[in-house]
Amino acid sequence: MATKKTAKKAGKKADPGPSVKDKQLYEKLRDEGASKGKAARVANTAAGTSRTTVGKRGGSSPAYDDWSKSDLYERAKDVGVEGRSSMSKQQLIKALRTS
Repeated sequence: MATKKTAKKAGKKADPGPSVKDKQLYEKLRDEGASKGKAARVANTAAGTSRTTVGKRGGSSPAYDDWSKSDLYERAKDVGVEGRSSMSKQQLIKALRTS
C-alpha cells in the first residue's frame, strides 16, 4: 500500500481514510479548494441523507429590506457597524450586507 507522500508524488490522490463515507464527493470538494475538514463534513452529511437536502439546511431569515430601521440598527450594533446612528435604512442595509 502506498503512503500518502508516495501517492502524492506519483500524481495519485491519497485515500482520505475510513472516516469519509463518500470518497468521490470528498475528492470533488477538495479539487474545488475545500479544506479537508469541510470536504469530509459535507461528504459525510451527503452520504447520510439525500444530496438535495444537504444544501437546504439552516435557518431562514427575512430579507433586510423587510426589517424595520430599528431592527437594522440593532443588528448593525451587534455586528459593530461604525457610524450607524446617522445612517438611513438603505445605508444600514448596505453596511450589513458588506460587513
